Amino acid sequence: MDHGAHGHDVGAAGATYDLRWIDAMVQHHTGALRMGEVVFDIGQPGVGALAKTIWRDQAQEIKAMGQWRRAWYPEAPVYPVALKAGGDPNSLAGLERMGPAQIEAMRMTGSTPTKANRVRWFLEGMIAHHGGALEMAHDALQKSTNTTIRRLARQIIVAQRREILELRHMLQRDGLDRPEYYRYDALFSN
Repeated sequence: MDHGAHGHDVGAAGATYDLRWIDAMVQHHTGALRMGEVVFDIGQPGVGALAKTIWRDQAQEIKAMGQWRRAWYPEAPVYPVALKAGGDPNSLAGLERMGPAQIEAMRMTGSTPTKANRVRWFLEGMIAHHGGALEMAHDALQKSTNTTIRRLARQIIVAQRREILELRHMLQRDGLDRPEYYRYDALFSN
């Protein structure tokens, strides 16, 4: 079940890094919201409840990141931005509007589930999706000097780790246990 390629690199450290990371993470979290909505009230034990928890937590983070963006980067364009090829990571002039392909890569929604496969689509897809967030959180810990961004990155690592373990448990309960479910374990520490 394809959940899209990982396109989570927001580029070099610099004065615009946190702006680019916020814009990328908001798009990434938006993908998680959309994925979760597919299994709300599905009737399979724990799945809908987990999806609603993910939705609630990530919606709150999206709201907070939007507030930080407006406060820290009032001169930035209102649309999501990315570093231009060869762009200066220390200047707004080095940025461009995030394109549709970049947004889709960040959201990682990939294929559309059927009614028959939507639980497995959500569980497997959310493991990959959370793995992308883990990659982005570790990138922020390496490149950001902003204590608020770094704190959120650590919170994301803790939450995604816990949820990946829960997603794996649900898949195992259904008799599924694949090597790709463990792909992000090395990113569980912060």
